[in-house]
Amino acid sequence: MLSDWELWACANQVLKTHGENAPLHGAEQIGALALAQDEAGIATWKAIAKRVAELMDTDGPMRLQ
Repeated sequence: MLSDWELWACANQVLKTHGENAPLHGAEQIGALALAQDEAGIATWKAIAKRVAELMDTDGPMRLQ
């Protein structure tokens, strides 16, 4: 599993790259990993998706974008 800092960095990059479609991208990654039965990958992407959601809900200086 990635460190907390790395997960936040990944979430920020996903948000910068995919914008408002970032949650969909995360869901697609989780779906593909589920088909591959990659439990560690699923856990990592769920953690990233959670942070993406938090970043998208933030309107102040906490937003990294």
